[in-house]
Amino acid sequence: MLFSHHRLILSALRGGSGKTILSLGLAAAWRNRGYKVAAFKKGPDFIDASWLSYAAGQPCHNLDPFLMTPQQIVQSFLIHSDGADVSIIEGNRGLFDGLDPDGCCSTAELGKILRSPVIIIVDVTMTTRTVAALIMGCQRFDPELDIKGVILNRVAGSRQESVIRNAIQQYCGLPVIGSVPKLRGNLFPERHMGLVPYLESEYASRAIDWVRGVVEENMDLEALRKMAQEAKPMNWGLHLSQDRSNSPAKDHTPRIGVIKDKAFWFYYPENVEQLERLGATLVEINSMTDRALPELDALYIGGGFPETQAQALADNASFKQSMKDKIEQGMPVYAECGGLMYLGETLLVGDRTYPMVGAFPMSVVLEKKPQGHGYTVLEVTRTNPYYKVGEVLKGHEFHYSRALIREEAKVTSVFKVLRGWGLDGIADGLCKKNLLATYTHLHAGGNLFWAPSLYNAALSSFNRRKTNFSEVQKKKD
Repeated sequence: MLFSHHRLILSALRGGSGKTILSLGLAAAWRNRGYKVAAFKKGPDFIDASWLSYAAGQPCHNLDPFLMTPQQIVQSFLIHSDGADVSIIEGNRGLFDGLDPDGCCSTAELGKILRSPVIIIVDVTMTTRTVAALIMGCQRFDPELDIKGVILNRVAGSRQESVIRNAIQQYCGLPVIGSVPKLRGNLFPERHMGLVPYLESEYASRAIDWVRGVVEENMDLEALRKMAQEAKPMNWGLHLSQDRSNSPAKDHTPRIGVIKDKAFWFYYPENVEQLERLGATLVEINSMTDRALPELDALYIGGGFPETQAQALADNASFKQSMKDKIEQGMPVYAECGGLMYLGETLLVGDRTYPMVGAFPMSVVLEKKPQGHGYTVLEVTRTNPYYKVGEVLKGHEFHYSRALIREEAKVTSVFKVLRGWGLDGIADGLCKKNLLATYTHLHAGGNLFWAPSLYNAALSSFNRRKTNFSEVQKKKD
């Protein structure tokens, strides 16, 4: 089966060259012209992906050679680009930067998996002809990669642009399809090592409009679209059907709560999509405004930045108590990173201490430097509600917080850290009854047992709830 989905990868020679800003502008500019844009982010990043979702007007999906097999990557791309006029795939770091000298898991590797045209964005600050040498090096370094063109960023003036443009065309045979000047008044706020999530930005709409204008003024949109149309067909015999016509009625399916608000907002789209595909009814919950948990069969608490909403979380005492009660009653709960932070007794931010749910006897402290950042590999070492002992999980972590578990407390950790940091460089995954909380984020597109394990736990809870309801009705009759 041949697929000819129009697509481009936006890459760079290094991180910090402007990939994210220009990807956002391009997605918004094409969308403004009436095109349906599918957005993708290479790697585990979720902040850039959330901005791309906002700019494209539909969910951005992550494509990651560390977390996913090549076939899983292609299948995800084909499914989520189906019906789109054009797809934008934002790379990460430098084009060939990977986990080893062979470039494992690099943007270049993703480009070859997807047979996608590649555009290189170059920060040309204080350079001219050397840019052509760098681009030529990329061409010769891996001739199999389909490098189509170059975008110059942070250009100082017309003279510099002319020298670089002519050198690239003369020595590399590539067109320069964009020349973006040094920009003033950047509307995209930053925190830690990336952008502030758009949910926290008061100027998200203005920021996207601003960068759309920058791209429309300084990049050749039609030339880029033509390059996307020239992408080579992918020949993969994949079954892409997502038919849900046989799904059970919603009143006969388990209800899985998903906390989605300014504190907890990071969920890979694949994770929630797979829960729905299995038949779950997802219930969105706001941890700051809802007074209590609704009737649920399971709860999924994703990542985010609860420290930015710590006061509002602390103030909602009735919601925290209802969650603690449900955990004690054995409701299945799966929590990642920010969710783990929320489930401790207290959250320490600067010189302030905020009371949290109290499901685990621990305090969580926000530090100034990252405590865990990058890919993780975990081995399941103890019995828990979701994974079999001996399974190996691949995910990623990004947290500035540190968990301080009371020494006298008997808290069980179920993962051995083979790569990454987790709780302390040794263990991750706190377990209590049917609650599992971990610093590691898992991607359901690569961990095919993640969604079924949570769904099955919810289904068991659903069946118990229905049985109990039937018994109560019989007694009344």
